[in-house]
Amino acid sequence: MKKETLEQVKNAYLIESECIKTMLDYLDEQSFSKAVGLLKNAERIGASGCGHSGIMCQHFVHLMNCIEQPAKFISPAEAVHGGMGFLQKGDVILLASRGGKTKELIPMLEIAKAKGANVITVTENLDSPLAKDASVVLKQYVNRETDKYNCQGTTSSTALCMIFHALQTALIEETGYKNEQFALIHPGGAVGERLNH
Repeated sequence: MKKETLEQVKNAYLIESECIKTMLDYLDEQSFSKAVGLLKNAERIGASGCGHSGIMCQHFVHLMNCIEQPAKFISPAEAVHGGMGFLQKGDVILLASRGGKTKELIPMLEIAKAKGANVITVTENLDSPLAKDASVVLKQYVNRETDKYNCQGTTSSTALCMIFHALQTALIEETGYKNEQFALIHPGGAVGERLNH
């Protein structure tokens, strides 16, 4: 590996760690609390995004299911072909879009609002269409991506993932979720062995 390559690798660690450290300054406690309340009280939770944001939303769905907050990833492609039927009045859909203008997500927001579902938008752009019409907006902060062209969805994915981890952390506290409950639904792997012995 070239010396220059190793320098880029080390810089990637520094960029992402700085991003997470700075994100705390952008935590709006009121908005975050509202989002947690909506998720806590929702019978069903949907989540959607495109590209890296969509992949992180699938992780968010798994985080919710792990604490028994029923959730499903709704593909943006399937959403406008009946997929939004999953959501009912009072449910929540989380839409992730760094720029807040992802055209595939805008119809999903409109359908959710028409059905009486709540929308949580996670975005860097608080003036975007997906932010303006949301029930609550969580600010995403990104200093820069880790690649030299500042184009790949690297640091932005980490930032989104951190927000999702914080939401799960809050919900564990607010719902009183117990490790015994997790043991029942997670019998597999090393974690399952530790929980069930």
